[in-house]
Amino acid sequence: MYPPEICESTEEQREQFIRERFKCISNCENCGICKVLRGKTPEVAFADYIKGKREFIEVQQDYR
Repeated sequence: MYPPEICESTEEQREQFIRERFKCISNCENCGICKVLRGKTPEVAFADYIKGKREFIEVQQDYR
């Protein structure tokens, strides 16, 4: 699933995408999302995308 484009989506749609894309599975040993996002929640890490300030790929590159 591709992230919604900022110009074609609402803030709520982008937030829902982030929640689904980075869903916690409560198994840190097998997941690694928290480690990749440096201990931040997905909503905090991708706040600029959710607010429409930066594209998803730009924010994602911060964590590579």
